[in-house]
Amino acid sequence: MSQDILQRLTETLGARKLASPESSYVAKLFSKGEDAILKKIGEEATEVILASKEGDKTHLVYEIADLWFHCVVLLAQHELGAADVLNELARREGLSGIAEKEGRKKD
Repeated sequence: MSQDILQRLTETLGARKLASPESSYVAKLFSKGEDAILKKIGEEATEVILASKEGDKTHLVYEIADLWFHCVVLLAQHELGAADVLNELARREGLSGIAEKEGRKKD
């Protein structure tokens, strides 16, 4: 189910790239460019940290959803989608975090 929502979100964001900035929040972000998207991700990451420190689990989930959403917007900006990240996570599954990090140093 969760992969389905990410796929639908990716498709929706792709369609929003073509929408008018006056009619869509996402289209407005795309029209402002990558820096605006990155700024929004920074803001959302800060809100995740604050929500975590508050200890309110419901608020934390809400803020993480905002952060993930804006990360998927960034992926769409780069002609990528949630499936690309899921594939990378699948590639790493079963690997030691230390071994995975060492493997990146060699690339």
